[in-house]
Amino acid sequence: MKPALANGRNRRTFADPGPDFPHFGLGRRVLYIRRDLAARATAIFDALARLNRRATSGAGNRGSGFPLKLEGGPVLFARWGRRGGFIRLINSDIYFGGGARPLRELTIANEARLRGIPIAEPLGAVIEAVAPGFYRSAFITRALSGMTLWELLRADDDAVVRAHVVELARRAIDTMHDAGLLHADLNLHNLFISNSGERMTAVILDLDKAQLFNGPVPAAQRQANFARLARSARKLDPDLRYLDKKSHAILTVS
Repeated sequence: MKPALANGRNRRTFADPGPDFPHFGLGRRVLYIRRDLAARATAIFDALARLNRRATSGAGNRGSGFPLKLEGGPVLFARWGRRGGFIRLINSDIYFGGGARPLRELTIANEARLRGIPIAEPLGAVIEAVAPGFYRSAFITRALSGMTLWELLRADDDAVVRAHVVELARRAIDTMHDAGLLHADLNLHNLFISNSGERMTAVILDLDKAQLFNGPVPAAQRQANFARLARSARKLDPDLRYLDKKSHAILTVS
């Protein structure tokens, strides 16, 4: 079955990320995809159908990220929405709200990209209806080559390399704040060191619940962001085995 372009008669009630992301329906799923990839909607639906959304062997600290390989096209990356905390033991991946949350992330991520913030390039989202008002979802970006900051710090014991990637991550965070984006879960897993180009770059991941400001992020919110990042670093590296005091300060002091 081919996906159908949604029209005014069957438009969903959740927020629309705009004309740059037309949406297509197939069964219980609706795919929002960037216009230049719209012709590949069928292939993307097929690739998503082949993924085991319950697998925990994927990328990310919740193991929910998987590559989507399209024949003759770019490699995409799908991050399935997965809950954390105690609630994950009862409900791992079902959300309430009709799908507004991933579409809000798509809208914010697209604006962040236009502002020059170094993020994973947002390409779309898929919403799967489970019951009235309840859904599962996946967020789609262009695939990146590299490691999270935490993975790289553990994999490379070269002090010069570690210091360099920490500096890159700090510059990315400052760029994000200066451009008006407040991350809701800034931690060492959501800072990614990409080697896709000629040199390493730092990229910010996962803008779920992020906020955009018309101007730079206010000082109080910046401090809260850095405090959260410091807690993440202390939890992952309590003995400063991978982040020495200097690097810890560079990364987390506002």
